Amino acid sequence: MKITRQTLQRSLLLLVGGVGLQSQASASGNNLLIYSIAAVALLLLFFIIISVADNFMVLDLGDKKIDKSKVNMGLYPRMSELFGKRRPEYLEGENYHKLTRGYDIPLEGAPAATIDVQTKATRFAIMPPDFDGLMPIPKVTVEEGDAVKAGDVVFYDKKKDRIKFVAPVSGEVLEVKRGLKRSIDSIIILADKEQVSREYELPSPHAERSELVDFLLESGVWPSIRQRPFNTVADPELTPRDIFVTTFSTAPLAYDSKLSIAGREEEFQLGINILNRLTDGLVYLGLDGREDGPTAYGRVANAQKHYFEGPHPAGNVGIQAHHIHPIGNAQDTCWTMDVNGVLTLGTLFLKGKYDTSRVIALTGAEMADPRHVRTYAGANIGELYAGTNFENVRAISGDVLTGHKVGFDGFLGFFDTQVTVIEEGNEPEIFGWLLPIKPRASISRTIPTFGKLAPTTNSHGERRAFVVNNDYERVMPMDVYLTQLMKTIMISDFEAMEGLGIYELVEEDVALAEFACVSKQPLQYILRDGLRLMQQQG
Repeated sequence: MKITRQTLQRSLLLLVGGVGLQSQASASGNNLLIYSIAAVALLLLFFIIISVADNFMVLDLGDKKIDKSKVNMGLYPRMSELFGKRRPEYLEGENYHKLTRGYDIPLEGAPAATIDVQTKATRFAIMPPDFDGLMPIPKVTVEEGDAVKAGDVVFYDKKKDRIKFVAPVSGEVLEVKRGLKRSIDSIIILADKEQVSREYELPSPHAERSELVDFLLESGVWPSIRQRPFNTVADPELTPRDIFVTTFSTAPLAYDSKLSIAGREEEFQLGINILNRLTDGLVYLGLDGREDGPTAYGRVANAQKHYFEGPHPAGNVGIQAHHIHPIGNAQDTCWTMDVNGVLTLGTLFLKGKYDTSRVIALTGAEMADPRHVRTYAGANIGELYAGTNFENVRAISGDVLTGHKVGFDGFLGFFDTQVTVIEEGNEPEIFGWLLPIKPRASISRTIPTFGKLAPTTNSHGERRAFVVNNDYERVMPMDVYLTQLMKTIMISDFEAMEGLGIYELVEEDVALAEFACVSKQPLQYILRDGLRLMQQQG
């Protein structure tokens, strides 16, 4: 007779119930103590037998390729099975990952789930610093006063001249703005009222890989593809092991990517089809497992779909890659692409035009009406907030963890999907660390958080020596010893950096740990220094 897990669990319940009835029946007798001791001994013996069977069961199944996050390999039910939220039916049988480590910062200013079509920008910029791995002074091919179409080449890297960077919109070049040491900071374009795209001679979506690569390089879509390790513009000379696409963000006050794909499902599907032609491996699609029902992304074909549920940073493509097929070494090349990049790629092959239109979120507690707007890559932030008066605030391109301070005269980063406005924290707090009178977000239980908070830029302390605790591990759903890794970067220990998993990380993966860091260490800057060192070492 085959003894199943359910049979053993039912037997345990019957035995406990039978012993309880027997104890009650004998309570009136003189042998109550003896029966009680016998019942406890019998229960202990049965528990030992079941525990040994449970351990053997886990050991027996441990060598088999079974996802432990999906299957309970023991006899005892998990707490999540007894009291946890039931998984929606549409996720049954799907690749599902429930991440428990992380933290959702409770901030005010989340955007409304609608798109404001009245907000417009007239100036747009393409900025070389948005693309890691380029020379600081690329070759600029336009001058002030030139007329350009969307998709016209405006600059390229002198060392990688095959990769072309193009105008996000059609219009007139207003300024080639330079930064320190004559580096190119941005190329600013005054947009036409009616957008015009450069014309393309399209190859077949089923063309040879080399032909597709050459076309994408010339078209200007190629810089939308980023390469891991190092998070640089993808190297066209390499064939990636896999390509990862995440379809949602868990960052603070993140935009709703479902608004981006609405009405553009065909373009997104075609973009995924093209990506499959660029790799010998798989295209992995990371989907939001927190949804109550399937979304348009769930209907996408030609990709292996994985659903992720959990707090931030569950939406990061690096976190998803870690749980699907992690990067092991510097030669383990993978490419990544976001929703907007896939849509631009699909629109190019479907309609024959270069289109960087996208939905972004205008967020922050200082805004009276946080909302989504439709614009183009590199939009001027001040024009997006036209008519709104702010005092003592900071405008950030991106979210509060990974974004950059740009001000209202700055422009939206090429890969950013939101703008965040928060109060400047330039008012000192006397004994703020000792008397946390003002509510603030914290992973520590000593500072309780109630409801949503209006953050400031105050860091509540200064940089100090590393304090070794488990705060990093509490917010990072990756098997990485982050404290040790940061220390090895600071002493340039290349072998230790590689052994501790630096190739799996980019700045956004450690941003939440930087927020939780009691030592106030700039983990993102330290990590980028380490990645540059490893890249230089080859």
